[in-house]
Amino acid sequence: MSAPVRVFHSPLRDGIERFLAHKRALARRFEVEEKTLALLDRYLVQEQVTCLEAITPERINAFLASRPRKRPRSYNHLLGTVRRLFAWMVEQGYLQRSPVQAEPRRETSQRIPFIFDRQTARRLLELASGLKENRRAPLRAMTYRTIFALLYGLGLRVSEAARLSIADVDFNRRLLVIRETKFSKSRLVPFGPRMGQLLEVFVQARIRRHGKLCSEGPLFSFNHNRPLNPGTISHTFHALMPRLNLQVPAGTTPPRLHHLRHSFAVGTLLRWYRSGLDPSTRLLHLATFLGHVDPTSTAVYLTITQALLQEANQRFEAFAGPLLQEGGTPCD
Repeated sequence: MSAPVRVFHSPLRDGIERFLAHKRALARRFEVEEKTLALLDRYLVQEQVTCLEAITPERINAFLASRPRKRPRSYNHLLGTVRRLFAWMVEQGYLQRSPVQAEPRRETSQRIPFIFDRQTARRLLELASGLKENRRAPLRAMTYRTIFALLYGLGLRVSEAARLSIADVDFNRRLLVIRETKFSKSRLVPFGPRMGQLLEVFVQARIRRHGKLCSEGPLFSFNHNRPLNPGTISHTFHALMPRLNLQVPAGTTPPRLHHLRHSFAVGTLLRWYRSGLDPSTRLLHLATFLGHVDPTSTAVYLTITQALLQEANQRFEAFAGPLLQEGGTPCD
């Protein structure tokens, strides 16, 4: 189901529409950015701004102040989206200069994401399996258990899992077809026998409950034809977190749904280390699996954990130990 076309009404209308079209022609979804620009458009209408000349630095600062952002990263995303719009409009000749003069906020403390190990992830799935059903959410427990397993076991984005259709699950080839990803590209994600069995049991349960399923219908749905909203999935995840009684280390962000994807990336790196593989030579493989356009984006997910440090130290000791015992150095 395609999203409704958003209509803009401020003097920025033409610029915003062309800017979004330009970005999407470059295979960028720009959905969150569109919502941000809609906020700016609505603000200008409310302030009765009727011409581009009236969009001054003071006006932009007032808009930014009207959208309070506690976290520097959130504020910088808001500011960056507005700044890119006006920079593009200057390049296209809409304006002589950008009215954006505000500076980004400095992130004083960079927290690392919470990483779910196998035991913690297993407990999350057990809690999901215990969720109570209701008339509005049939097969609720099995649905969320399957979703969380996909996020942790295959590193999917929650939006990707929510958009899966019945036809996107290829049991013969053991593949998920991930369509319309963050960068408007599709990819194939292989899954193993255990994940395949989990998905098959879930699909069969839906068939027993609802009868024959439309191949183009959503895989995860409580009302046959509308996919489960990512926000609803996130809400359920956070509702389960207190029951896990997790100890969040200092400097670590409390668990979020997207951290299951982080955990998949870190877990993959750990398995490579323990298998004797060189992670640096396989980062492109992981980037492709996760749906990133380049390995630089993937590197963001590779949080340094105690387990990774231990594996890296063991590898270094295996390499440097004999040399050190002989009185040399690894660089000799």
